[in-house]
Amino acid sequence: MKNIFLMLTIIFAIGCKDSPKVKQEVLENTDSISLSEIDTKINDSLLLEKGKMYAQTTQKVLGKNLMLNIQKNRPLGAVAFCNEKAYPLTDSMATVHHAKIKRVSDKPRNQNNKASKKELEYIEFFKSKINNNESYEPILTSENGTTNFYSPIVTNTMCLNCHGVPETNIDPKVTQLLNDTYPYDEAVGYKENEVRGIWSISFKDE
Repeated sequence: MKNIFLMLTIIFAIGCKDSPKVKQEVLENTDSISLSEIDTKINDSLLLEKGKMYAQTTQKVLGKNLMLNIQKNRPLGAVAFCNEKAYPLTDSMATVHHAKIKRVSDKPRNQNNKASKKELEYIEFFKSKINNNESYEPILTSENGTTNFYSPIVTNTMCLNCHGVPETNIDPKVTQLLNDTYPYDEAVGYKENEVRGIWSISFKDE
């Protein structure tokens, strides 16, 4: 009986001695990050990728249709496409993704695309990053179970046909059509690799 009691005492003592060591190793392996913080980081990563996918797939649909119209009717076709088809196609993609998808700007062509005060701040943030050749990620915010995703729309050579400098990049006929179609147009004067606006996308945190 004494021997059994002695063995149990030794086992208990060894177990108690090892417990703090195991706990310390766990803390060292996680670098003191709590499980809730890890969950948040994983969740943010998934939401970020979802926002990127929504923007990229919508841009792909718009870009494909824009190119088809340019091939048929040159830059004049691009103006007609943006005026007549860009909104319906964007709304269609929003329905597919169960999200709100907008393109907004500090210099809108269509006044319906005018950025809000908060969106203007994000536009300036992306302008600063791109102008200084600094790395950046899209912006994520969360409010009442809804994620808001913001990512820059940056000009390339094709954009300048309608958004560049009149008479330098933009054909006079295109300029005339733009003036007739968008009397309050501000979306000109851009060069390559400049922030023309941002994707503003909202979706449920699911």
